[in-house]
Amino acid sequence: MKKILLGSAVVLIGLLISCEKNTIPTEETMAGEIQADETTELPESLPLYTELPPRAGETGQAGETEQAGDTDQAGESDQEGESDQADVAPGSAQYGYKVQMAEYMASGESARLGRIVFFDDRGNKQLDGDFVPELALDGTADISYYVDNSRPSGDLPVAVTEAAIDRAMATWDGIKCSELGITKIPADNSPTGFIASLFGYGGSFDYKADVVHAGWLPREFFDLLDEDGGDYILGVTFTIVFTDPDGNLVDTDNNGKYDVAWREIYYNDEFSWQDGDTFDVETIALHEAGHGLSQAHFGAAFVTGPQNKLHFAPRAVMNAAYSGIQTGISGPDQGGHCGNWSSWPGN
Repeated sequence: MKKILLGSAVVLIGLLISCEKNTIPTEETMAGEIQADETTELPESLPLYTELPPRAGETGQAGETEQAGDTDQAGESDQEGESDQADVAPGSAQYGYKVQMAEYMASGESARLGRIVFFDDRGNKQLDGDFVPELALDGTADISYYVDNSRPSGDLPVAVTEAAIDRAMATWDGIKCSELGITKIPADNSPTGFIASLFGYGGSFDYKADVVHAGWLPREFFDLLDEDGGDYILGVTFTIVFTDPDGNLVDTDNNGKYDVAWREIYYNDEFSWQDGDTFDVETIALHEAGHGLSQAHFGAAFVTGPQNKLHFAPRAVMNAAYSGIQTGISGPDQGGHCGNWSSWPGN
Protein backbone atom coordinates (compact mmCIF):
# COMPACT_ATOMS: atom_id res chain seq x y z
CA MET A 1 0.00 0.00 0.00
CA LYS A 2 0.98 3.61 -0.32
CA LYS A 3 2.46 5.29 2.71
CA ILE A 4 1.39 8.93 2.93
CA LEU A 5 3.94 11.05 4.75
CA LEU A 6 2.76 13.94 6.86
CA GLY A 7 6.23 14.58 8.15
CA SER A 8 6.82 18.03 6.70
CA ALA A 9 3.33 19.39 7.02
CA VAL A 10 3.23 23.08 7.76
CA VAL A 11 0.58 24.76 9.84
CA LEU A 12 0.39 28.40 8.84
CA ILE A 13 -1.63 30.06 11.54
CA GLY A 14 -3.46 33.23 10.62
CA LEU A 15 -5.76 34.38 13.36
CA LEU A 16 -8.97 36.13 12.39
CA ILE A 17 -9.65 38.29 15.42
CA SER A 18 -12.83 40.28 16.04
CA CYS A 19 -12.61 44.02 16.59
CA GLU A 20 -15.48 46.21 17.72
CA LYS A 21 -14.19 49.11 15.61
CA ASN A 22 -12.15 49.10 12.44
CA THR A 23 -9.78 51.93 13.35
CA ILE A 24 -6.72 52.23 11.14
CA PRO A 25 -3.56 52.46 13.27
CA THR A 26 -1.69 55.71 13.64
CA GLU A 27 2.04 56.22 14.01
CA GLU A 28 1.55 56.27 17.79
CA THR A 29 0.23 52.70 17.66
CA MET A 30 3.08 51.30 15.59
CA ALA A 31 4.91 50.14 18.72
CA GLY A 32 2.00 47.83 19.47
CA GLU A 33 2.19 46.01 16.15
CA ILE A 34 1.68 42.26 16.30
CA GLN A 35 3.84 40.28 13.95
CA ALA A 36 1.82 37.68 12.08
CA ASP A 37 3.24 34.36 10.93
CA GLU A 38 5.68 33.85 13.77
CA THR A 39 7.19 30.41 13.92
CA THR A 40 6.28 27.90 16.60
CA GLU A 41 6.65 24.16 17.06
CA LEU A 42 3.94 21.66 16.29
CA PRO A 43 2.26 20.11 19.37
CA GLU A 44 3.69 16.64 19.92
CA SER A 45 0.19 15.15 20.03
CA LEU A 46 -0.32 15.57 16.28
CA PRO A 47 0.15 12.40 14.23
CA LEU A 48 2.87 12.85 11.62
CA TYR A 49 2.57 9.67 9.58
CA THR A 50 -0.26 7.42 8.56
CA GLU A 51 -0.85 4.37 6.43
CA LEU A 52 -3.58 5.14 3.94
CA PRO A 53 -5.81 2.98 1.75
CA PRO A 54 -4.27 2.28 -1.67
CA ARG A 55 -5.08 4.28 -4.75
CA ALA A 56 -6.22 2.37 -7.81
CA GLY A 57 -3.75 -0.28 -8.89
CA GLU A 58 -1.59 -0.08 -5.78
CA THR A 59 -0.93 -2.49 -2.93
CA GLY A 60 -3.38 -3.29 -0.16
CA GLN A 61 -3.50 -2.34 3.51
CA ALA A 62 -1.30 -5.15 4.72
CA GLY A 63 1.23 -4.58 1.96
CA GLU A 64 -0.34 -7.18 -0.30
CA THR A 65 -1.26 -6.44 -3.87
CA GLU A 66 -5.00 -6.23 -4.53
CA GLN A 67 -6.01 -8.71 -7.20
CA ALA A 68 -8.92 -8.35 -9.54
CA GLY A 69 -12.06 -9.43 -7.74
CA ASP A 70 -10.67 -8.85 -4.21
CA THR A 71 -13.00 -7.09 -1.82
CA ASP A 72 -12.62 -3.40 -1.11
CA GLN A 73 -12.95 -1.69 2.30
CA ALA A 74 -16.74 -1.71 2.19
CA GLY A 75 -16.67 -5.44 1.58
CA GLU A 76 -17.79 -5.20 -2.04
CA SER A 77 -15.94 -6.83 -4.90
CA ASP A 78 -14.14 -4.59 -7.40
CA GLN A 79 -14.07 -5.60 -11.04
CA GLU A 80 -10.76 -5.79 -12.83
CA GLY A 81 -9.48 -2.31 -13.65
CA GLU A 82 -12.24 -0.54 -11.71
CA SER A 83 -11.96 1.58 -8.59
CA ASP A 84 -14.34 3.29 -6.19
CA GLN A 85 -12.29 6.44 -6.43
CA ALA A 86 -12.95 9.18 -8.94
CA ASP A 87 -10.97 9.18 -12.16
CA VAL A 88 -7.74 11.09 -11.75
CA ALA A 89 -5.46 12.84 -14.18
CA PRO A 90 -2.86 10.40 -15.51
CA GLY A 91 -0.05 12.72 -14.47
CA SER A 92 -1.06 12.57 -10.80
CA ALA A 93 -1.14 8.79 -10.50
CA GLN A 94 2.58 8.49 -9.73
CA TYR A 95 2.41 10.76 -6.69
CA GLY A 96 1.42 10.34 -3.07
CA TYR A 97 -0.15 12.87 -0.71
CA LYS A 98 0.79 14.60 2.50
CA VAL A 99 -0.44 17.54 4.54
CA GLN A 100 1.76 20.54 3.90
CA MET A 101 0.17 23.42 5.77
CA ALA A 102 -2.90 24.77 7.48
CA GLU A 103 -3.97 28.40 7.77
CA TYR A 104 -6.36 29.38 10.53
CA MET A 105 -8.23 32.34 11.90
CA ALA A 106 -9.20 33.25 15.45
CA SER A 107 -12.15 34.82 17.20
CA GLY A 108 -10.53 38.01 18.47
CA GLU A 109 -11.09 37.41 22.14
CA SER A 110 -7.33 37.50 22.61
CA ALA A 111 -4.78 39.64 20.79
CA ARG A 112 -3.21 36.69 19.00
CA LEU A 113 -2.20 36.66 15.38
CA GLY A 114 -0.98 34.14 12.90
CA ARG A 115 2.06 31.97 13.23
CA ILE A 116 3.59 29.24 11.11
CA VAL A 117 3.78 25.86 12.82
CA PHE A 118 6.12 23.43 11.11
CA PHE A 119 5.63 19.67 11.32
CA ASP A 120 9.15 19.13 10.01
CA ASP A 121 12.10 21.24 8.95
CA ARG A 122 12.56 19.62 5.53
CA GLY A 123 12.33 21.84 2.49
CA ASN A 124 11.68 25.53 2.03
CA LYS A 125 9.47 26.67 4.89
CA GLN A 126 8.29 29.71 2.96
CA LEU A 127 7.48 27.85 -0.26
CA ASP A 128 4.07 28.68 -1.69
CA GLY A 129 1.75 26.04 -3.11
CA ASP A 130 -0.72 26.13 -5.97
CA PHE A 131 -2.87 23.90 -8.14
CA VAL A 132 -1.50 22.50 -11.40
CA PRO A 133 -3.98 21.81 -14.24
CA GLU A 134 -2.07 18.76 -15.47
CA LEU A 135 -2.34 17.12 -12.03
CA ALA A 136 -6.01 17.91 -11.40
CA LEU A 137 -7.49 14.91 -9.63
CA ASP A 138 -10.84 15.37 -11.37
CA GLY A 139 -9.17 15.68 -14.78
CA THR A 140 -10.37 19.26 -15.43
CA ALA A 141 -8.92 22.75 -15.06
CA ASP A 142 -12.11 23.96 -13.35
CA ILE A 143 -11.83 24.53 -9.60
CA SER A 144 -14.36 22.35 -7.82
CA TYR A 145 -15.72 22.60 -4.30
CA TYR A 146 -17.85 20.44 -2.04
CA VAL A 147 -19.88 21.20 1.09
CA ASP A 148 -20.06 18.34 3.59
CA ASN A 149 -23.20 18.72 5.70
CA SER A 150 -22.53 15.60 7.76
CA ARG A 151 -20.68 17.75 10.32
CA PRO A 152 -23.23 20.52 10.87
CA SER A 153 -23.02 23.65 12.98
CA GLY A 154 -24.82 23.38 16.28
CA ASP A 155 -26.31 26.85 15.76
CA LEU A 156 -27.65 27.03 12.22
CA PRO A 157 -29.52 24.72 9.83
CA VAL A 158 -27.36 23.16 7.14
CA ALA A 159 -29.39 24.97 4.47
CA VAL A 160 -28.28 28.31 5.96
CA THR A 161 -24.60 27.43 6.34
CA GLU A 162 -24.42 25.83 2.91
CA ALA A 163 -26.00 28.89 1.29
CA ALA A 164 -23.47 31.14 3.04
CA ILE A 165 -20.58 28.99 1.81
CA ASP A 166 -22.03 29.01 -1.71
CA ARG A 167 -22.19 32.82 -1.64
CA ALA A 168 -18.56 32.99 -0.53
CA MET A 169 -17.43 30.72 -3.36
CA ALA A 170 -19.49 32.69 -5.87
CA THR A 171 -17.82 35.91 -4.69
CA TRP A 172 -14.36 34.57 -5.50
CA ASP A 173 -15.61 33.16 -8.79
CA GLY A 174 -17.01 36.56 -9.74
CA ILE A 175 -13.65 38.31 -9.84
CA LYS A 176 -13.17 39.39 -13.44
CA CYS A 177 -9.41 38.83 -13.77
CA SER A 178 -9.70 35.04 -13.56
CA GLU A 179 -11.61 32.23 -15.22
CA LEU A 180 -11.64 29.49 -12.61
CA GLY A 181 -14.91 27.84 -13.55
CA ILE A 182 -15.66 27.30 -9.86
CA THR A 183 -18.07 24.36 -9.81
CA LYS A 184 -19.98 22.86 -6.91
CA ILE A 185 -19.93 19.08 -6.60
CA PRO A 186 -23.44 17.87 -5.64
CA ALA A 187 -23.74 16.29 -2.22
CA ASP A 188 -23.86 12.51 -2.31
CA ASN A 189 -23.55 11.69 1.42
CA SER A 190 -20.16 10.05 0.95
CA PRO A 191 -17.62 10.72 3.73
CA THR A 192 -15.01 13.44 3.33
CA GLY A 193 -12.09 14.61 5.40
CA PHE A 194 -8.48 13.54 4.95
CA ILE A 195 -7.61 15.57 8.04
CA ALA A 196 -10.67 14.54 10.04
CA SER A 197 -9.89 10.90 9.34
CA LEU A 198 -6.24 11.38 10.22
CA PHE A 199 -7.09 12.97 13.57
CA GLY A 200 -9.69 10.38 14.50
CA TYR A 201 -12.90 12.28 13.67
CA GLY A 202 -14.04 10.03 10.85
CA GLY A 203 -13.89 10.81 7.16
CA SER A 204 -12.07 9.59 4.09
CA PHE A 205 -8.57 9.85 2.66
CA ASP A 206 -10.02 10.09 -0.85
CA TYR A 207 -10.14 13.18 -3.02
CA LYS A 208 -13.59 14.77 -3.26
CA ALA A 209 -13.03 18.25 -4.71
CA ASP A 210 -10.30 20.86 -5.02
CA VAL A 211 -11.73 22.78 -2.03
CA VAL A 212 -13.74 20.84 0.54
CA HIS A 213 -15.75 22.67 3.19
CA ALA A 214 -15.58 19.70 5.54
CA GLY A 215 -17.90 21.00 8.25
CA TRP A 216 -17.88 21.83 11.96
CA LEU A 217 -15.76 19.96 14.53
CA PRO A 218 -15.50 20.29 18.32
CA ARG A 219 -12.98 22.48 20.07
CA GLU A 220 -10.70 19.54 20.86
CA PHE A 221 -9.81 19.26 17.18
CA PHE A 222 -8.55 22.85 17.19
CA ASP A 223 -6.58 22.31 20.39
CA LEU A 224 -4.38 20.05 18.26
CA LEU A 225 -3.28 23.04 16.19
CA ASP A 226 -2.15 25.29 19.01
CA GLU A 227 -2.31 25.46 22.78
CA ASP A 228 -5.95 26.12 23.73
CA GLY A 229 -6.64 26.59 20.02
CA GLY A 230 -10.25 25.62 20.54
CA ASP A 231 -10.72 28.83 22.50
CA TYR A 232 -9.94 31.17 19.61
CA ILE A 233 -9.58 29.37 16.26
CA LEU A 234 -12.70 29.95 14.18
CA GLY A 235 -11.72 28.01 11.08
CA VAL A 236 -8.75 26.36 9.45
CA THR A 237 -7.74 25.45 5.90
CA PHE A 238 -5.41 22.49 5.38
CA THR A 239 -3.39 22.03 2.20
CA ILE A 240 -2.81 18.48 0.97
CA VAL A 241 0.02 18.29 -1.55
CA PHE A 242 1.52 15.81 -3.97
CA THR A 243 4.75 14.07 -3.02
CA ASP A 244 7.28 11.92 -4.80
CA PRO A 245 7.99 8.35 -3.60
CA ASP A 246 10.40 9.73 -0.98
CA GLY A 247 7.81 12.06 0.49
CA ASN A 248 9.33 15.22 -1.01
CA LEU A 249 7.23 18.07 -2.36
CA VAL A 250 6.96 18.22 -6.14
CA ASP A 251 6.92 21.19 -8.51
CA THR A 252 6.08 19.61 -11.86
CA ASP A 253 5.45 22.88 -13.69
CA ASN A 254 8.67 24.47 -12.37
CA ASN A 255 6.97 27.64 -11.18
CA GLY A 256 8.69 27.68 -7.80
CA LYS A 257 5.55 26.51 -5.97
CA TYR A 258 4.76 23.05 -4.64
CA ASP A 259 1.86 21.25 -6.32
CA VAL A 260 -1.43 21.17 -4.41
CA ALA A 261 -3.73 18.15 -4.53
CA TRP A 262 -6.67 19.70 -2.65
CA ARG A 263 -7.60 21.74 0.40
CA GLU A 264 -9.96 21.12 3.33
CA ILE A 265 -11.71 23.71 5.51
CA TYR A 266 -13.01 23.07 9.03
CA TYR A 267 -15.06 25.33 11.32
CA ASN A 268 -15.00 25.37 15.13
CA ASP A 269 -18.37 24.43 16.65
CA GLU A 270 -17.31 25.90 20.00
CA PHE A 271 -18.38 29.33 18.75
CA SER A 272 -21.81 30.79 18.18
CA TRP A 273 -22.27 30.91 14.41
CA GLN A 274 -24.60 33.42 12.79
CA ASP A 275 -25.89 34.40 9.36
CA GLY A 276 -25.27 38.15 9.14
CA ASP A 277 -23.96 38.67 12.66
CA THR A 278 -20.91 37.69 14.73
CA PHE A 279 -19.57 35.13 13.97
CA ASP A 280 -20.75 35.38 10.38
CA VAL A 281 -20.46 32.15 8.37
CA GLU A 282 -20.14 33.86 4.99
CA THR A 283 -17.35 36.18 6.16
CA ILE A 284 -15.30 33.36 7.62
CA ALA A 285 -16.01 31.04 4.69
CA LEU A 286 -14.89 33.82 2.32
CA HIS A 287 -11.60 34.14 4.21
CA GLU A 288 -11.00 30.39 4.37
CA ALA A 289 -11.98 29.93 0.72
CA GLY A 290 -9.33 32.55 -0.06
CA HIS A 291 -6.80 30.19 1.52
CA GLY A 292 -8.43 27.39 -0.44
CA LEU A 293 -7.61 29.38 -3.56
CA SER A 294 -3.97 29.84 -2.54
CA GLN A 295 -4.17 33.27 -0.90
CA ALA A 296 -2.16 33.94 2.23
CA HIS A 297 -2.72 36.54 4.94
CA PHE A 298 -1.61 40.11 4.44
CA GLY A 299 -1.93 43.53 6.05
CA ALA A 300 -0.47 44.88 9.28
CA ALA A 301 -2.27 44.31 12.57
CA PHE A 302 -1.93 46.59 15.59
CA VAL A 303 -3.14 46.56 19.16
CA THR A 304 -4.09 49.69 21.07
CA GLY A 305 -5.39 50.52 24.51
CA PRO A 306 -5.79 48.48 27.67
CA GLN A 307 -8.22 46.10 25.95
CA ASN A 308 -5.65 45.19 23.28
CA LYS A 309 -8.03 46.22 20.54
CA LEU A 310 -6.87 45.05 17.11
CA HIS A 311 -6.79 47.22 14.00
CA PHE A 312 -5.73 46.50 10.42
CA ALA A 313 -4.09 48.37 7.59
CA PRO A 314 -5.52 47.82 5.09
CA ARG A 315 -8.73 46.13 6.22
CA ALA A 316 -9.46 43.19 3.94
CA VAL A 317 -11.01 39.73 3.85
CA MET A 318 -7.55 38.12 3.97
CA ASN A 319 -6.37 39.99 7.10
CA ALA A 320 -5.13 37.54 9.70
CA ALA A 321 -7.99 38.47 12.04
CA TYR A 322 -11.77 38.71 12.11
CA SER A 323 -12.88 42.36 12.21
CA GLY A 324 -16.60 42.10 11.53
CA ILE A 325 -18.70 41.17 8.53
CA GLN A 326 -16.97 41.30 5.16
CA THR A 327 -18.74 39.69 2.23
CA GLY A 328 -17.11 41.62 -0.62
CA ILE A 329 -13.65 41.50 -2.14
CA SER A 330 -11.48 44.55 -1.50
CA GLY A 331 -8.73 45.91 -3.71
CA PRO A 332 -5.94 44.13 -1.81
CA ASP A 333 -7.91 40.87 -1.80
CA GLN A 334 -8.49 41.16 -5.53
CA GLY A 335 -4.84 41.98 -6.18
CA GLY A 336 -3.72 38.85 -4.36
CA HIS A 337 -6.26 36.72 -6.18
CA CYS A 338 -5.39 38.10 -9.60
CA GLY A 339 -1.70 37.60 -8.95
CA ASN A 340 -2.41 33.90 -8.40
CA TRP A 341 -5.05 33.23 -11.03
CA SER A 342 -5.05 35.75 -13.89
CA SER A 343 -3.26 33.37 -16.26
CA TRP A 344 -5.00 30.16 -15.15
CA PRO A 345 -4.90 27.52 -16.48
CA GLY A 346 -1.79 28.68 -18.29
CA ASN A 347 0.15 28.96 -15.05
